[in-house]
Amino acid sequence: MKTYEKPFTVFIFIKEFKTNIMKNKNQIGLDSAGAEKLTKGLNILLANYQLFYINTRGFHWNITGQKFFELHIKFEEMYTDALLKIDEIAERVVTLGHTPLHSYTDYLKIADIKEQKNVSDGIKAVGHIVKSLRVLIDQERELLELSDKIGDEGTNSLMSDYLVQQEKFVWMYSSYLKK
Repeated sequence: MKTYEKPFTVFIFIKEFKTNIMKNKNQIGLDSAGAEKLTKGLNILLANYQLFYINTRGFHWNITGQKFFELHIKFEEMYTDALLKIDEIAERVVTLGHTPLHSYTDYLKIADIKEQKNVSDGIKAVGHIVKSLRVLIDQERELLELSDKIGDEGTNSLMSDYLVQQEKFVWMYSSYLKK
């Protein structure tokens, strides 16, 4: 009888796993409805990061004036960081069992951050960055709450890390704007 104990345990584990999937759980064991709601929020965040990225990249290319060298470098740091976050967010959507948005048409429809064209003034560019960071922070806080409710530590950790960094950015860039 002991020879059947181990295969039987594996069989029960597989059966329980399938039952959990059938009980409205996704592939990583989270509530499917909660994960779907979280995914919608992550796709909105992804859209906003894409607009933030392209705007900041444009600021980097077009900045002029006495603070050119300082801001050129800072904008490059910001868009490089945004690019990494874009990939992390999209991969999190896939991990949750869904498809990340991947067209600018979709991004433009749902993003709260709007396109900025031909901005070369440093104060205007930094002002837009601060405003955009506040949009991202608000969305990340909402996602942090939702991920906490469904027990999604992966998304929770990601949003928490983003918030710590961006709150500091808001402080620093807001200080830059003070006269």
